[in-house]
Amino acid sequence: MATPGTAAFDIGGSKMEFARVARDGTVTNRATLPTPHTNWDDFITALGRLVETDGGATRIGISIAGTTDRATGIALAANVPVVTGHRIESEIAEALGIPVRVGNDADCFALAEAMVGAGKGQPIVFGAILGTGVGGGLVIDGRMVRGANGVTGEWGHGPLLAEAVAARGIPVVRCGCGQVGCLDSYGSARGLERIHTALSSEARTSQAITAAWHAGDETATRSIETFVELIAGPLSMIVNTIGPSVIPVGGGLSADAALLAQIDRAVRGRVLGRYEAPLVVPGLTRGASGLIGAAMLAEQAPA
Repeated sequence: MATPGTAAFDIGGSKMEFARVARDGTVTNRATLPTPHTNWDDFITALGRLVETDGGATRIGISIAGTTDRATGIALAANVPVVTGHRIESEIAEALGIPVRVGNDADCFALAEAMVGAGKGQPIVFGAILGTGVGGGLVIDGRMVRGANGVTGEWGHGPLLAEAVAARGIPVVRCGCGQVGCLDSYGSARGLERIHTALSSEARTSQAITAAWHAGDETATRSIETFVELIAGPLSMIVNTIGPSVIPVGGGLSADAALLAQIDRAVRGRVLGRYEAPLVVPGLTRGASGLIGAAMLAEQAPA
């Protein structure tokens, strides 16, 4: 587990956050710097400055919004373009003289939840992200599962919903990944907004839609029910495929407990196995999951 010698980073498009993470997941010594966007040397300097200011490190764990090809070590991160094309683990380790482990942010969320969050002690944990996009990560027996090309748990992508959304009168749109009919286009916050606009001819933010639903608004209720249906099908396939013990959820929409409870009921009604207790639950490490997961990853020996 994490020790004072481990430095954890959560790197996004606007900022890189540093912290120390204790064995129980307690996060301390947090500090941030803007993320350099174009200059690799500036990026390395910023990482080194945060580590040295806090007394150095024996190892570094990094959570980042992107993927790392397992075969080549080369990173691809649309929101953090400075790392794209670099062998991020080996190059940072060489520059700073410290061993480095790097994980996708959704994978790190899943690992944090499996180790100290809602999935603690469970053998199979699938961490789902419902926020600005739809993502996920898989942890089995306390270890992050890292697939070919650095891709695992990305249940938001694949042309699964084109016919389903078209049948409901919702526009079939091209996802940022290039495919048409991805869950990412409909199961995210902007997806909920897209659904509501199509069904009601009015534009509302996702927060306004969920607030209206809680207040009993019929139009918002129809949008939420459609949203839940579109999520429940793909997520039930995940459950039937990998058999998770629990699905902690992160991202902005995870803050709505009633919405997650409705998704949970819909998923448990569609799967083959019997789950008496809630399966889809709010994550417990929100706000620090990237840092916690990065620290836990750094402490584990590479598979």
